[in-house]
Amino acid sequence: MTRVVPDPASPDPVGPDPGGTGGPAAFSEVLASRRMCRDFRPEPVADDVLDRVLAAAFRAPAAGNTDALDLVVLTGADTARHWDVTLPADRRPGFRWPGLLTAPVLVEVIVDPAAYVERYSLPDKAQSGLGDGAEAWPVPFWFVDGGAAVMAVLLAAESEGLGALLFGVFGHEEAVLRALGVPAGRRVVATVALGHSATGGRRPSLSARRGRADPGRRIHRGRWAGQGPVPSG
Repeated sequence: MTRVVPDPASPDPVGPDPGGTGGPAAFSEVLASRRMCRDFRPEPVADDVLDRVLAAAFRAPAAGNTDALDLVVLTGADTARHWDVTLPADRRPGFRWPGLLTAPVLVEVIVDPAAYVERYSLPDKAQSGLGDGAEAWPVPFWFVDGGAAVMAVLLAAESEGLGALLFGVFGHEEAVLRALGVPAGRRVVATVALGHSATGGRRPSLSARRGRADPGRRIHRGRWAGQGPVPSG
C-alpha cells in the first residue's frame, strides 16, 4: 500500500511538448476520448506513469485548501486486499466483468471529514459556522473535492494512454477501510482501477446506451430555462 503525498516544492507539471507538436494530447481531446475500461491486461503500469497519474489527484480543488485527501494504492497481488472483502472468490464465477479483476492497480480515494471541520474552525473560516461539526455542512465538500480528485486521475490516465474505471464500494466501505488499515473517521469516495486496456476493454456498458446529456438542454444561462420572465420588484 502506498500513501501518495505531493511534493509542495515541485514546480507545476509541464508536458514534454507544450507547443503542441507531438506532445501530450490536448485537453479537449483527452476529455472527448475518455471512456471507462472494464477489461485490463495484467502487466504492471510503469512507476513513472503511475506516479504522474496519482499526482494529478492533488491538483484538484479543495475547499479551504484543506489537506484531507489520501490515496491507498494497491498494485499486483495487493489488489486482493480489495477484492477479498468486496467480491469473495465464491461470487467471482458469475461476475459480469472478470477482466476488471486483472487490473494491476486499484486506487482507493480516501477523504477525512474531520480535517474539513478543523480547517473551517480556524479564524479565517470560523464565521462560516462549518467548524461546528460535519453535520453543519449542508453539502459535504469532502465528497465534492474527492470527486474532483477522481476526475483528475481519470483524465491523467487517459492522457497517459491507460484504461481506468471508477466504481464504488457501497456496502463494503467499512470492510475496505479495515482491510487497508485506514484510520477511523475516514471515508472512501470511490475506487479507481488503472492499467492497460485489453482488446475491447473500453466497449460501452449497457448504461452507455442511454447516451450523454445534451448540454443545450442542461446549461441554463441567466436563470432556469423554460420559465417565464423574472418578476420585477
